Amino acid sequence: MPRTMPRMVLAIALAGVTMTLPAKSDPSNDPPAMSGMDMGQSNAGGMAMPNDSMNMPGMDMSKPGMSMHGDFGSYSMNRDSSGTSWQPDLAPAMGRMTMTDGWMLMTEARLTGVADNQSGPRGGSDTFAEGMVMAMASRDLADGDTLGIRDMLSPDPFMGRRGYPLLLQTGETADGVTPLVDRQHPHDLFMELAASYSHPLSSSDSVFIYGGYPGEPALGPSTFMHRISDLDDPEAPISHHWLDSTHITFGVVTAGWVHDDWKLEASQFTGREPDQFRFDFDPARFDSTSLRLSYNPDPHWSLQVSGGFIKSPEQLTPTINEQRLTASATYYTPLANDASLAATLAFGNKHLSDGTSESAGLIEAEYKPSRPWTIFARGESLGSDELVPGNRVRTASKIGIGAIHDWDLAGHFRLGLGALYDFDFAPSSPIQSYGSDPHGTMVFVQLVAE
Repeated sequence: MPRTMPRMVLAIALAGVTMTLPAKSDPSNDPPAMSGMDMGQSNAGGMAMPNDSMNMPGMDMSKPGMSMHGDFGSYSMNRDSSGTSWQPDLAPAMGRMTMTDGWMLMTEARLTGVADNQSGPRGGSDTFAEGMVMAMASRDLADGDTLGIRDMLSPDPFMGRRGYPLLLQTGETADGVTPLVDRQHPHDLFMELAASYSHPLSSSDSVFIYGGYPGEPALGPSTFMHRISDLDDPEAPISHHWLDSTHITFGVVTAGWVHDDWKLEASQFTGREPDQFRFDFDPARFDSTSLRLSYNPDPHWSLQVSGGFIKSPEQLTPTINEQRLTASATYYTPLANDASLAATLAFGNKHLSDGTSESAGLIEAEYKPSRPWTIFARGESLGSDELVPGNRVRTASKIGIGAIHDWDLAGHFRLGLGALYDFDFAPSSPIQSYGSDPHGTMVFVQLVAE
């Protein structure tokens, strides 16, 4: 696949950006009125779509384009998260929903400006912008089939190839020669350009196929920027490369089967992580395989276990392959007075073909005690051989806590001001010391359109 951008792909991506901008309302395109539901608001305000959402007064679900179910089956549309992953049914839907010309559209944009300071001789300070612009469209076809289209873009490449300072973070490279250590790499401009097609077998069973260039294979929990327990934290988890680092894969095909609250899926995808050229498209290789089993036992919970063989994931060590195993549980519950609580517990293990075995654990939560405030926290621990010279696996841990205050703006926009503080527990090293009290702080402004 050539590295130049195809014109058609660029047009689709630009269409996704356009879809997130406010437009003059056409009453003929408005969704049908339903008691107790504001179809123009996202679920961030607490609107939940139960599993029986397909049987709503005044809505003929047999009409094309009137889908209120998920892209891959007859479950609640709220269950769909990044790629083909699931979140709890009670969790907010991914963006603002509108109906037009038989299509259900969901759009969301998040842009965060960050002032970052990481302490010690291995830290640094920087200001940068990160975020995403996302658009999804789905349409019901004949025989109950559903077509889905997704695109997602990020401003991250404009921060530069070296990304931003983040103590204890590892993964990828900025120059194709040296690894990024104690820095978070930027994401690619094109994070997802994907389509899916599902076909019902019965009232409780369906099969689907998903393809993306780039896309997200069936491996790990929902990626951190879409996890309901991590939406307002601007900092990437240091366990990212043990759990969900495959969320931008240049070439993926996933086939799956949904039965009630269970989903079994398999992916063939490109194992190599994106290179340091963040504006282009990497070659599609389809040399890696993963398998994931997901289960939503009730509307509050979403569970998954997954494993995969990843061929040559790191550009700097191309002869080393990886076997990855992950397990996670995500919980969400709405509380009184527009409050809510979300939490995720996750574990990941990387077993490398050179014999190295590394594991990581994560627990994170977001609590919204009242409408304008969100409090978030994350604890992580991992073993890595990249933080300290010597090719020896060392343990590192991090505890972070932060908060954000939101203000509603005109239309479907909101502005937030927040801050976080990290306590870093770094491995000791006489060669490259983290200092006596490693820590990190971030102050950020976030603009959300949904």
